Amino acid sequence: MITRSQDLFGRARRVIPGGVNSPVRAFRSVGAEPLFIARAAGAHVWDVDGNEYIDYVGSWGPMILGHAHPEVLTAVYEAAARGTSYGAPTEVEVRFAEVIHKAYPSMEMVRCVSSGTEATMSAVRVARGFTGRDKIVKVDGGYHGHADFLLAAAGSGAATLGLSGSAGVPEGAVRDTIVVPMNDLGAIETAIGAFPGQIAAIIIEPVCGNMGCVPPAPGYLEGLRRLTEDSGALLIFDEVMTGFRVAYGGAQERFRIVPDLTCLAKIVGGGMPAACFGGRADIMAKLAPLGPVYQAGTLSGNPVALAAGLKTIELLGRAGTYEKLEASSARLASGLTAAARAAGVPVTLNREASMLTGFFTAGPVTDYATAKTSDTQRYAVFFRGMLARGIYLAPSQFEAMFVSLAHTNDDIDRTVDAAAAVLRDLQA
Repeated sequence: MITRSQDLFGRARRVIPGGVNSPVRAFRSVGAEPLFIARAAGAHVWDVDGNEYIDYVGSWGPMILGHAHPEVLTAVYEAAARGTSYGAPTEVEVRFAEVIHKAYPSMEMVRCVSSGTEATMSAVRVARGFTGRDKIVKVDGGYHGHADFLLAAAGSGAATLGLSGSAGVPEGAVRDTIVVPMNDLGAIETAIGAFPGQIAAIIIEPVCGNMGCVPPAPGYLEGLRRLTEDSGALLIFDEVMTGFRVAYGGAQERFRIVPDLTCLAKIVGGGMPAACFGGRADIMAKLAPLGPVYQAGTLSGNPVALAAGLKTIELLGRAGTYEKLEASSARLASGLTAAARAAGVPVTLNREASMLTGFFTAGPVTDYATAKTSDTQRYAVFFRGMLARGIYLAPSQFEAMFVSLAHTNDDIDRTVDAAAAVLRDLQA
């Protein structure tokens, strides 16, 4: 019998490339076909066939309050009733920028955009315009959206320029992108030494999430700050994932590092397409209409999206929010670790606040190279087993699980029990 999800996927493949509008949704790396989701509430989602799941994807991070939070929905309804888009300045844009600046003091000026890709692309452009330099540094496996110059794969050495990481991206587009390993300050020093006075910026996810959750090693972010200051390069924190996730003030609050530029998305849109970037006023003053660096967007600062984001941020500011997230996340991490140990399955669990990944490797996992030692086939079996038990995980070994405020202790305990059963089957 064909399920409704299978029927929809068949129809989708005839009119949408691969049947999905973002590649990882295709479930190919876990040997399955995607579920089509019909609705969501709190920490749960339901597919079109009526099956219910405890959700740890959370729309890939934004749903920190849980799905369909009533106060966020009310804010969206009220904003939409006033009109969905004006293409003109609004009061909500001003309030949004003020709230962001208060939470992230390093963001002295803020520009709204509609996606994380736009935010990182624009931040790099303004960094190049401000410094008058062309080259940038990113870490291998770090994802900063799909702008051509950021789709770079590692070359053969620590100081080599990146290689094109996608068909359709010419080598010239990544000619000025240097790719180094995560948590390796020596590689950064080598790159700076190889291209003195040429590096505009280092862009980094302060906690990597798109190779799975890989936190910074002690002293790593401090070292990046020192090296950029000494070399005249800018430090860009891509907090698309960590912003309002690992702390109210993001990774820069959690690790007490002040970047020159910051990119935010996901949570700041409250589940709607909104993002922003910002930083020191002298750098941001290079943006048009003040300066020569051009950036624009028809739907930037959309009033409905910003209303959702503002309400989400307001709710996150309530007392006890991050303590609850920490307790829930620690409960899940310790339960999963104990289940893997009891089953005798080698799993390395990395966690930073409410982001976590269980890598199917003995570990440790400190960068993309060590993440890739994971047994992806074993993860695929684990994923399918969890899905069959009503637990919805990211359909890739190299993604993070996200805990929300809506996850209850019962949700977490059910998740751990399911994992214990699947892990025992894996070892059998």
